Amino acid sequence: MGYNPFSLEGKTILITGASSGIGRAAAIECSKMSAKLIITARNAERLQETLSQLEGEGHQMLLCDLSDSSAINEMVDQLPEINALVNNAGYTKLLPINFINRDDFQSILDVNTVAPIMLLQRLLKKKKLAKNSSVVFTSSMAGIGSSSVANGMYTASKGALSAFIRCAALELASKGIRVNAVCPAMVNTNIMESGSVSEEQLKEDLKHYPLGRYGEPNDVAYAMIYLLSDASSWVTGTNMVIDGGVTLK
Repeated sequence: MGYNPFSLEGKTILITGASSGIGRAAAIECSKMSAKLIITARNAERLQETLSQLEGEGHQMLLCDLSDSSAINEMVDQLPEINALVNNAGYTKLLPINFINRDDFQSILDVNTVAPIMLLQRLLKKKKLAKNSSVVFTSSMAGIGSSSVANGMYTASKGALSAFIRCAALELASKGIRVNAVCPAMVNTNIMESGSVSEEQLKEDLKHYPLGRYGEPNDVAYAMIYLLSDASSWVTGTNMVIDGGVTLK
């Protein structure tokens, strides 16, 4: 293979939420770029499906419920030293403000915000994240100013992440560790299959996208590869917009 500044050869990458959607696409595409993957999620069957689609050898899957702090600790203890982390696991639930309740909100914060931050903390504490590593969080356009009705809990959880990465980038720069986030607009993942949004609403929303389509998981995975690779060695503290041009309107 010729010169490729986006190669991930020699890098061991931990990807959370790898059983579907963006996490699965990121794992598959990173394996094609010669990375060794450690993938984690809660669902064994779907995670095994991801593992079976990875190219190359030496990959590993670990089951972990990231909402459980003791499970995070146990997983980190099993890890070798890694060169990159993709903090991708997350979910949403649409509720107007009048119907928000503490249990739902706390659950979304635990998975989308607290878990990825604490996973990074444990990796650093246990010295499992090598110098000059790259950390990529999956945030959202919702987290950097794109608002929508009934999406307050998710927006708050991602807004916190997008703010956190700037602090983390400053703190970890002395170790050569870069911290960035990808901020997709609407992506065709199983999040959209929850039934909370009608087909008619989706068709109307699609009119706001100048490129005429929603994103695909691979669109986000390719951006992650850039941030994980040495090609982005001078990029840190960035919330990368991946939105099909929707914010141009």
